[in-house]
Amino acid sequence: MIDSRIVITGLGLTSPNGNNLSEYRQSLLSGKSGISNIETRYMGTVHAGMCDFEATRYQKRKEIRVGTRGGSIAIYCAREALADSGLELEKLNPARIGVYLGITEHGNVETENEIYNISQFNYDTKFWSHHHNPRTVANNPAGEVTVNMGITGPHYTIGAACAAGNAGLIQGVQMLRLGEVDQAFCGGVSESPHTFGIFAAFKSQGALAQNADPAQACRPFDHSRNGIVVSEGGCIYTLERLEDAQKRGAKIYGEVIGYALNSDANDFVLPFHTRQAECMHQALKRAQLTAADVDIVSTHATATKLGDIQECMAVRAVFDESPSTFVNNTKSFIGHTMGAAGALELAGNLPSFEDGMVHPTINLDEIDPECSLKGLLANEPREVSKGVRIILNNSFGMLGINSAVIIRKFTD
Repeated sequence: MIDSRIVITGLGLTSPNGNNLSEYRQSLLSGKSGISNIETRYMGTVHAGMCDFEATRYQKRKEIRVGTRGGSIAIYCAREALADSGLELEKLNPARIGVYLGITEHGNVETENEIYNISQFNYDTKFWSHHHNPRTVANNPAGEVTVNMGITGPHYTIGAACAAGNAGLIQGVQMLRLGEVDQAFCGGVSESPHTFGIFAAFKSQGALAQNADPAQACRPFDHSRNGIVVSEGGCIYTLERLEDAQKRGAKIYGEVIGYALNSDANDFVLPFHTRQAECMHQALKRAQLTAADVDIVSTHATATKLGDIQECMAVRAVFDESPSTFVNNTKSFIGHTMGAAGALELAGNLPSFEDGMVHPTINLDEIDPECSLKGLLANEPREVSKGVRIILNNSFGMLGINSAVIIRKFTD
């Protein structure tokens, strides 16, 4: 089965500006930001992207209390991906379904909150939740999905920093091709804004965005960009082998034809354009494509000064001679959804296969000359007369992990 063609047949998401693909896509085409101000412990007001999905659609209130925010996001997205795929869970072999979810981190939200809670009671551990251990194990979001849906096949999370959403998708492809499972729920989730520590850490690095208008705080490539907006969200895909999808007449969003993962081996935090370019080249090689074949490059760009410059150097190295390739960014709308970023950003571009539109990067008022890119789309969407056939999705993370995924419009 190693050469099996793998297709996307379902998609479920929650983002700061939409709780399904239709809402999300409309927000991206209309320029609607999902960033607002929230209050966080010890720091006061910060910008963040928060989701407003109906958790009780798929969970009882007690289950929500016992589980985690990341788990609720994962369950919502997985259930939506199942419904969208047209698969009927009761007719599937639960032992042949896999759940592979990318995460940036898991457990620090619960630990931080529990420590704060017992600090109000003189650190008396009798006030420590007995649910703490299952909440904080690293496999929690994927595990909560299996408990909720009765899936008995393999589940685990992939800790790949902010490349994790792509990594979850790649894992699903690989397990289907190995014949380990027949359906895979894969993608990424994040609950990061529920801990003050992530805000404090980015602020101490000088990398936390600040703006008088929260909707304009995330400004990738812009001369006035000043850092990251921390957000939550999730996006999970239903993946199947092509022959199985066709046999049941499933709708197909696209085919996964290329991917790559590599490491900078360079720095804890600072990215390295050479390795990022190599990652994109590896994905193109696996897909048997040239740069000129790619219609959209979805950038990772987080709106940090050096990070954006490094990625732009990488994109220029690969695509500078590709005049028909558009470049866009989704974080400008929703902030940085960490472990969900790659999966959510890909989802925002998938409808381009059908409507021929490329969503822009917003808040791009004065481009940083060091971020100049051919095909970079600013502030207004663009219709592609020849249509969109190939999307390359970049997603990079701390400790130098890089990922690229390539999706092709399905036509046969």
